Amino acid sequence: MRAFKLAALMLLTVGCAKEGANNSGTASSTVTSSGSVDLTGAGATFPYPIYSKWFADYAQRTGVKINYQSIGSGGGIRQLSEETVDFGASDSPMSDEEMSKAKGGPIIHIPTVLGAVVITYNVPGLSAPLNLTSKAIADVFSGKITKWSDTRITSLNPGVKLPSSDILVVHRSDGSGTTYIFTDYLSKAVPAWNSSVGKGKEVKWPVGLGAKGNEGVAGQVKQTPGAVGYVELAYAKQNNLPTAAIQNKAGKSILPSVAAVTAAAAGASSALPANTDYRISIVDAPGADSYPITSFTWILVYQNQRDATKGKKLVDFLNWALTDGEAEASALDYAPLPADMATKVKSKLASIRTAASK
Repeated sequence: MRAFKLAALMLLTVGCAKEGANNSGTASSTVTSSGSVDLTGAGATFPYPIYSKWFADYAQRTGVKINYQSIGSGGGIRQLSEETVDFGASDSPMSDEEMSKAKGGPIIHIPTVLGAVVITYNVPGLSAPLNLTSKAIADVFSGKITKWSDTRITSLNPGVKLPSSDILVVHRSDGSGTTYIFTDYLSKAVPAWNSSVGKGKEVKWPVGLGAKGNEGVAGQVKQTPGAVGYVELAYAKQNNLPTAAIQNKAGKSILPSVAAVTAAAAGASSALPANTDYRISIVDAPGADSYPITSFTWILVYQNQRDATKGKKLVDFLNWALTDGEAEASALDYAPLPADMATKVKSKLASIRTAASK
């Protein structure tokens, strides 16, 4: 029976990956069908729901059309590094090594919004959110917990009847900033995870089957009883999937929400100087109300823009995103940047130089 389930899940992986690719292609053709494209970008699926709205709204207001391919953070970094797009997008900050290999010179990280990576699951019959700890999550995703009825889960959920069925882990198959955030959290919160699996956009998963993009993981979990995965909050909500409450550093179980993400970021902006490169992690943040798997997501741009016209259009868009765009974040389950941080980030845009201004 378990072999049959795994075979079915493998077939579903292919279908979801194709669906994710089709969704990205549809978004792009919608932009290009009405005229020429002014800017191209590629990268993270984590912020795709809000980015697609930003690009549509900005095109309507200014006429500037932006083509964005939701292909994962790793793909976005590669395409920007090869200068095949005007900007990249990532949920994991680029490493020094990645920065040094970029063909167009220094890259600036522009944080845009904050989001939550959630644990979502398909356990029929549950009427309330599961409570989980970082240790329990690590044990599930490392294959040490294989049944929903394991006492390491039931002890965290007294009075909840959990089935004895197998847990089917679903993880990302592509280079993913969502994976980076998730494994960054587990590496900080669970020493055993850090020493065995570690963190990265791609890791060697001990168990489970992969799916492409947040949309692929959400689709597999939704269609597979017994499955568990990690996705950005908006994807869980769009698919009507439950999310777990996770015990934070203060020992309090917190459900993911805009307020809990904002609480996790509360101390970040005041501690940052205006000239920082913003490659920072805020997972496992302190605070009684902080949701522990919280992160910034970034748009990546070259400091020296080769095309003066495109460079100006890109800076103008980013200035709009950090003002008018931020107001749209909460409605899509992202947290806007703290106001003082948004001001600091906007000042960073002044360091982007176009060919004409060098």
